[in-house]
Amino acid sequence: MSDVLDSKLVRSGTWGALWMDGEQVAECYGFQLKINKNKEDVPRCRTLVSGKKLTGVSLTGSVKLYNATSRLLEAEGRAMAAGEDIRHTIISNLDDPDNPRNQRIAVKGVIFDDLTLADWEAAKLGTIEAPFSAESYEILDY
Repeated sequence: MSDVLDSKLVRSGTWGALWMDGEQVAECYGFQLKINKNKEDVPRCRTLVSGKKLTGVSLTGSVKLYNATSRLLEAEGRAMAAGEDIRHTIISNLDDPDNPRNQRIAVKGVIFDDLTLADWEAAKLGTIEAPFSAESYEILDY
């Protein structure tokens, strides 16, 4: 194996796609999902440095959308007005034709942290960033 990266294998977000609750979200231009490690200090004998013990994980992320539809406002607005906290399933797909391996991940139990009701500025493209937490994930393709 070469010690020099083959640059054509670097995946470009241009080839990303997102589905929410089975419907493609064409206005999506960015997506991020992270696993956050929860750790506790482990005091140890004969050293002043504590070790770390993994005690759990949490999932967080964000969806970046062009303000072209009212998708989130429609999905979340009515539910929030009724006091409901609905859950979504998101599938992220990054399939760059220069890379032979597709990356596809399903995220379940997605709960948006906030809802942008309005955010605009003259002569500027409208965008919305929707941060979320989630309950589980499944790697569908590596």
